[in-house]
Amino acid sequence: MSASAVAGKDIKQPIKKRTFKKVCKDNAGFLFILPWLIGFIWFKLYPFGSSLIYSFSDQHLFNGVTKWGLMNYQDIFESTKIMRAFTVTFKYAFLTVPLKLVAALFIAYILNFKIKGVNLFRTAYYIPSILGGSVAIAVLWKALFKDDGLLNTLLGIFGINGIPWLSDPKYALFIICLLRVWQFGSAMVIFLAALKGVPQDLYEAASIDGAGKWRQFFSITVPMITPVIFYNLVTQLCQAFQEFNGPYIITNGGPRNSTTLISLLIYNSAFRAHEMGAASAMAWVMFIVIMIFTVISFLSQKYWVYYSDEDGR
Repeated sequence: MSASAVAGKDIKQPIKKRTFKKVCKDNAGFLFILPWLIGFIWFKLYPFGSSLIYSFSDQHLFNGVTKWGLMNYQDIFESTKIMRAFTVTFKYAFLTVPLKLVAALFIAYILNFKIKGVNLFRTAYYIPSILGGSVAIAVLWKALFKDDGLLNTLLGIFGINGIPWLSDPKYALFIICLLRVWQFGSAMVIFLAALKGVPQDLYEAASIDGAGKWRQFFSITVPMITPVIFYNLVTQLCQAFQEFNGPYIITNGGPRNSTTLISLLIYNSAFRAHEMGAASAMAWVMFIVIMIFTVISFLSQKYWVYYSDEDGR
């Protein structure tokens, strides 16, 4: 058969049509992630981009935009109220994160021992992390520490004058921080998993050399779980900078703005003053601050985080 005949035969062959079933089969992976992709674009990416655009405007929730510029960012650094909110946020984050990590690691270390009923204790310590972020717990915390609350009532029984936990700026921020520290369960579970992964032969060798429990903890346990410490540090730091429920429900930013975190100020600007442009600008500054601390954390890990697979080890 000649080449021209073969070519003519190929041309006459009908083109196979791809059926809808075939198309779905070939793109099954994309179809599975399509609902998530739509949700991400509509509820995450679009608001993310819109807030950046609105941060350069005086966008009002009802009146729209009347002018564009850098006025919102100028107001952030010139406003005493906003800078105070950032200062309070830094205090809150740098107080709660170390305390929470220490408490989580301490409890995880204790629960790592083989003791009777350890599973019950693990569950009991984890429950606050599930309930702690809820509105109900914040209301309960307020009832516990208010001037005529349960704690002052108990102090009165023993003849001790009540302490203005929530009405005195000296104590209010600490009480808010205490609620956050109390929710150490999630970090504790991660620490517990890391502790179980530490090779037991290291402890046995250290015991033979005469190292006590404390020496083993700081010379073996802590170095071996530094990747998990780093992970918890970054995640807890990001969460602390975004805290909202506690200050809003318990003190509403008072007394005298001593518990007004930047997240609460963003909420007040957006949904009470309806100044969406100013709120967007504050949110973006907060985003940049969190990003800076995250980058610093990642850059610092080479000095203190130990990875067992480095250099072929």
